[in-house]
Amino acid sequence: MFVLTVDQRGSRRDIDRVADILDRATGLVRPFERTAGDEVQGVADDASVALDLALDFLEDGHWSVGIGVGAVEDPLPRSTRAGRGPAFEAARDAVDSAKNAVAHIAVRGGDAESAGDADAVVALLALLLVRRTEQGRAAVDSVRRLGSQTAVAEELSITPQAVSQRLAVAGWQAERAARPVVARMLALADLRARGTDA
Repeated sequence: MFVLTVDQRGSRRDIDRVADILDRATGLVRPFERTAGDEVQGVADDASVALDLALDFLEDGHWSVGIGVGAVEDPLPRSTRAGRGPAFEAARDAVDSAKNAVAHIAVRGGDAESAGDADAVVALLALLLVRRTEQGRAAVDSVRRLGSQTAVAEELSITPQAVSQRLAVAGWQAERAARPVVARMLALADLRARGTDA
């Protein structure tokens, strides 16, 4: 299982953004709930879902994200806040580490080696995303939504070559290649946390 603990950065100098993200529950087995102040927590059973949500939070620019990997107490309560188990504890450690990390994301839990490996590659992928320019982010968002560079060029009123250049500078190809690899590493960390090897 994957517990995401997400904490708003700079909340004392900013508006409360928690209400805006509580509906980001696509694919979660337990939806995001406010756990304390400006913090939310949700539970996923799929590594790709956990990764996609975590990276969405980072791209938003206002959050520190902790991913806790491992077992949860079974049966899982209906309320995320009532959940317990090693993955919840790991998520707490992870978000505390994420607050001081360059990319504002951390992975903790289970088998230390595989979780450490996942933590390292998640941080690299996150850095790629958070360092994008506004133009790069717009191009990537558009190609995700529209599916083709030609459609993006039309929407942004630029040439297909300009779209290609923006996507290259934004690291779009590297991100597309890395996401499934990182998700597999998170899934492996989860398997090893439960004493199962792939």
